[in-house]
Amino acid sequence: MKPDSNPVDALPTPLDKIERAHLRDPSDASHIIYRYEPSAEFAGLLQRFWIPVWAVPPGQEAPQKVLQYPVCLIVVSAEYARFYGVSSGLSTTTLTGDGWAAGVMCAPAAGFLIAKTSVAAYTDRFVDLTDVLGVHGERLVAAVRAAMAADPGSSEAHRVAMQAYGDALRPFLPVDPEGELVNRIVAFVEESSHVTRVAQVCDKFGLSERALQRLVHRRLGLTPKWLIQRRRLQEAAERLRERSATLTEVAGVLGYADQPHFIRDFSKVTSMTPGEFAGLHARPR
Repeated sequence: MKPDSNPVDALPTPLDKIERAHLRDPSDASHIIYRYEPSAEFAGLLQRFWIPVWAVPPGQEAPQKVLQYPVCLIVVSAEYARFYGVSSGLSTTTLTGDGWAAGVMCAPAAGFLIAKTSVAAYTDRFVDLTDVLGVHGERLVAAVRAAMAADPGSSEAHRVAMQAYGDALRPFLPVDPEGELVNRIVAFVEESSHVTRVAQVCDKFGLSERALQRLVHRRLGLTPKWLIQRRRLQEAAERLRERSATLTEVAGVLGYADQPHFIRDFSKVTSMTPGEFAGLHARPR
């Protein structure tokens, strides 16, 4: 399992799709995130390991806001171990004190395989990891905590923690054909800025709108329309940070009929207008 070339703070522009989802305040120096690619055997099941290590001064907080991708997450820390469904809105985690977490971002197909049921039951909520992995979850948590205890920033600790994840999740391979289909659907929406209507997804994959709705609800817990809106908002956040276009231009490029519609969508999810977001997050020219 090889690491990405650098911690998140050193990633070059343009932002990769993982960082695009993280609406990190530019003044926030509370943590470093180490990111790693899973080994090839987990293709289609796992997308990325991420290991944040933080140190927040006493009496302070560091809220982390994420426009989450349509995938389930597994996160182990010194205090908790959880299986997360997809967050339909803005996901916020507040860091305090010193700490670490070792998480894995699943592929879209994986949540159903791991939970053994429709992931709609987990939308906007989490459960204890042992609720879905049982005794294998207990072993995973113990192994990760033992690996990370001494030096959570060390590459060896990360290697051992990721190996423990691999041992726990390997039994869910191979990915089933329906899972492979939902992986392709999500990739198509995420990589295709021109996709602004559910009908375009139906045409691409030869599915009726009803069939697509049922598939996405079962495997992701949300709707095809949500997939498209989430990608548009993530792309909007990226463009606003890079100051690559005016609000009117961003709205047009992302397929919004008008600027007010774009502003409403963005503000509803992020609790900031696009102008406020750009003022806080935009990179210097």
